[in-house]
Amino acid sequence: MGNGGIMNRRHFLGLALSAATAPVLAARQNHTPRILSLRNLHTSEQIEITYRIGDCYQRDALRKLNRFLRDHRTDEIAVIDPKLFDLLYDLQRRARRPDGEFQILSGYRSPRTNAMLRRRSRGVAKHSLHMSGKAIDLHLCGCSLSTTRDTAISLGRGGVGYYPHSNFVHVDTGPFRTWRA
Repeated sequence: MGNGGIMNRRHFLGLALSAATAPVLAARQNHTPRILSLRNLHTSEQIEITYRIGDCYQRDALRKLNRFLRDHRTDEIAVIDPKLFDLLYDLQRRARRPDGEFQILSGYRSPRTNAMLRRRSRGVAKHSLHMSGKAIDLHLCGCSLSTTRDTAISLGRGGVGYYPHSNFVHVDTGPFRTWRA
């Protein structure tokens, strides 16, 4: 090999060292918007909202969702666990209904409303996660109730209650468990 070969190797070695000591480029940031479409069956309100972009929850959107999921009987508003919105988002994706609308029967419940519902039905928990903004009763449009339940169970997160006679599925951000009413 002549001098040209040595020069090329030195040049190549220099480039390799430069690349090794250059700053590492940051991984591409996730800027994917997470959008939910909800309809409250008691108030007839409807909302389609980007609640999160990448890893950042959108404060204004969360405030709007807190109001949307208020106790419709008392008009009380509570902070809803943002993980509940992530659960809904993942549920619609896994069910292959990325643009599917959730029909909402119950979001936040005040202690007063929960006590009243408990007197009417034995299916209402005394310490319901609805009272802490960690539960929602829903139906995913375009998806059978049993498929919605099975899909929620397959996520392996939170509680999943199946209420076929009342036409809704309960999901929450508590410990994983399932039940049928």
